[in-house]
This record gives sequence, structure tokens and C-alpha cells, in this order.
Amino acid sequence: MKTRYYKYIALTLVGGMIVASCNVSKKYKRPDVLANNLYRDSTGTDTTSMANLPWRALFTDTVLQGLIQEGINNNLDLRNAVLKISEEQATLRAAKLAFLPTLDAGIQATKSKSSQAALNFPAGIGINLNTTTYQASLSASWELNIWGQLSGLKRQAVANFLQSEASKRAVQTQLIADIANNYYNLLALDNQLAITEQTVKNRVVDVQTMKELKEGAIVNGAAVVQSEANRYAAEVTIPDIKQSIRETENALSILLSRAPGTIKRSSLTLQQPVTELKEGLSAQLLRNRPDVQASEFAFRSAFENTNVANSYFYPKISITAEGGLSTLKLKNFFDNSIFYNLVGGITQPIFNRGQNKARYQIAKAQQAEAFNTFQRTILTAGQEVSNALYSYENAVSKQQTRQLQLTALQKSVDYTKELLRYSSATNYTDVLTSEQSLLAAQLSGINDKLQQLQATVNLYRALGGGWQ
Repeated sequence: MKTRYYKYIALTLVGGMIVASCNVSKKYKRPDVLANNLYRDSTGTDTTSMANLPWRALFTDTVLQGLIQEGINNNLDLRNAVLKISEEQATLRAAKLAFLPTLDAGIQATKSKSSQAALNFPAGIGINLNTTTYQASLSASWELNIWGQLSGLKRQAVANFLQSEASKRAVQTQLIADIANNYYNLLALDNQLAITEQTVKNRVVDVQTMKELKEGAIVNGAAVVQSEANRYAAEVTIPDIKQSIRETENALSILLSRAPGTIKRSSLTLQQPVTELKEGLSAQLLRNRPDVQASEFAFRSAFENTNVANSYFYPKISITAEGGLSTLKLKNFFDNSIFYNLVGGITQPIFNRGQNKARYQIAKAQQAEAFNTFQRTILTAGQEVSNALYSYENAVSKQQTRQLQLTALQKSVDYTKELLRYSSATNYTDVLTSEQSLLAAQLSGINDKLQQLQATVNLYRALGGGWQ
């Protein structure tokens, strides 16, 4: 009767602990974060986002497509991100297997010698003081997941694994943007070099023209010298442009995991910028942008770590078992040498120098830090989208005005050159000013188109495009 009574008490206690364990680990729920209306001056309600476009649909230049694919295949940072996923997969497998009992096998031989004086036996009793024990055993231990500690560790491992996957996608989106931006920059430098070299050729002709006009007494020697200086002013910029081309090629080579070298490319004139941008709603960043996802998974991992830290305040229940064969004579190893033991235990922390409390406080602080980082990542994403949109609009606006400026400056150069031939009211300084302004406007016009192309790339990345 008493035995049955004790069983009821034990079952009641175990049941009570299981019920109580439901309150130890909290269930994760996405926290309230500021994710709406993050795009400045945007009042759109269209949920269509260019982030959902595959990168091949956005970048139609086949040469650029090949470079991006090469980067995805070979980039070392992306490879490291993939290896990180493998690491977290192994951690997750270990967390899943933690629910199972451990099983160890052991074989040992123990030789010992006892002191007869220490045994305190009467004199004359013959006792073998030298013994050798042979033992083969299997031992198992199992910790019950009563308070959800193992479950918390498993959920934390899942969050870390998902974070590594999101981080890999974030590396890919950044890689695609870096390759495209460097490629467009390279095309712009090529165009600037071509315009500058053509300008130098034109100014060589101008120098010869000035010499002829001097011989005709239309201009003086100062005009000839000024024309030569104007030619060298353009020519001296060519090495700097070539240096920039070389450095940009080398930067692209690193992204492609190549040794620095020449990059095959098309031309800037063949690039057709996207004319209609679709940014969708800022709340979609939570779904589309990998670094935002990675930041949330980091917060989720910290949340589960807090659950684990909280579980240390509760008792641990474990079961250990050991059994095998043990004998003093090897020849009788399998004869009546069986032994076993089974132990069930519960350990309740009482005083451990404040380690459990410190662990919990640290986990709570890290969880708050992770939340702040999550919120900051979302706000930064909204900022990047807003900046890219505004940069694109400015580039389009500048190109329209720039074309009017170029037309006017070209006419100014043509008119002043003609007036110089037939009118003493015009001197070479007017021609010089017009030519220098024209070259500067031409180079700026290239930068305007580059800004438009790169703003498209940056917007695509800021919205989370490039990993689909």
C-alpha cells in the first residue's frame, strides 16, 4: 500500500514539473519593429518590387551576366558564407542528437596491490594482496528535457542555421551589386578616356590652326602658346584615367577570384537603364532583404539563448546506467561475472556563486542588443532605398539639362572658332574657355549616366534583389 502511495506521489511530482516546464521556455514571436513608411517622400501603395526580378532580367548585358555568374561561382567571400552554412548544419545536427542518450563502451584491466597492515587482518591468514581485475562495460546516460533546455538549444541552432543561409544570400546580393557597379564604372572610364583622347586630337589640330592664323597675322604668338597649353591640359589627364581603369579592372578581378588582369566588357552606349523603378512597400524588406532576415534570426537566436539561460534555475533530471562483465580471472571472464547499476538523479541548483543569475542577465542584455541591431538594420535598409531612389531621379534630371548644356557649349566652341578667323573682337581666350567647358560637360554627362546605372543597381540591392 505504501509503495503504491509513493508511486502516486512520484507521478504527481513528475506531472507537475512537466506542466511547470511549459512556462519556463517562452515561444518566439516577431517583435514589433518599425517597418512601415520607411521610404522618404514615397506615398506609393503598389506592392510590386523589382527585388523579385532575377538578376539576369535586370542586367541584360550578356558580358555583365557572364561576369556576375563567374563571381557567384568563384567569389571567396561567398564560398566562406557557404562553408558557414555547413558549420551551422553540423551544430544543428548535434543539437537534435542531444535528445538521445549517450552510450559508451569500455574495456579495462586494473592491477592493484594492498597493504597487509592496512587491512588489519589477524596474523597467519593468507590473503592475496595482489589482484588484477578485468572489466568490459557499456554505460549510458540520458538527461530528460523537462525544462526545455535541450529544446531551446535546438531552436537556437535552427535560428543560427537560418541566419547563416540569410547571410549567404546577403553576400550574394552585395557581390552582384559590386560587380555591376564596378563594371559600369569601367565602361564610364572607357568612355571618358575615348572623349579625352579625341579632345587631344582636336586640340592638336587647333594648335596647327593657331600657327597658320599667326602666320596670317590674325592672331598673335600668345594664342599659339595658349592653344598648346590647352592641348596639354587635356592630355595630362589621360594617365589618371588609365590608372583608374587599371585599378577598377583589378578590383573586379578580386571579386571574380581572378589574378588582376584585363576585364572583357562592352561599352557604355549599349547600356539601357531601367526607366521605371518599382520599390514596393517598405514592410516587404522583412521578406526580401537577406541582411534584415539574418538580423531577425540573430535576434531569435538570442531569444532562445535567454530561454536556455532561464532553464538553468530549474533542477536537472538524469538517468545513468552501466552494465557489463567483471572478473579477477581472465579465463572465467564469461562465468558469473555480470554486473550492472541504474541511477536516477535530480539536481537542483542552490548556490553556484551567482553564475546562473549572471548567465540570465547577460542573455537578456544580448537579446536587447540583438533587437536594437534588428531595428537598426531595417531603418538602414529604408535609408538605402530612399537614397538610391533620389539618386536615380537626380541622374535623370541632370541628363536632360546636361544635353541642353552640351548643345549650347558645342555651338559656343564652333562660333568662337569661326569668329576668331574673321573678327578681331574675339581672341583665343574665348575659344579656350568654351573648349574647356565643353570637355568638362562631356565628362560630367558620362558621370550622369553612370549615376543612373549605379542608382538602379543600388536600389536593386537595397530592396533585397539578387538572390532569387
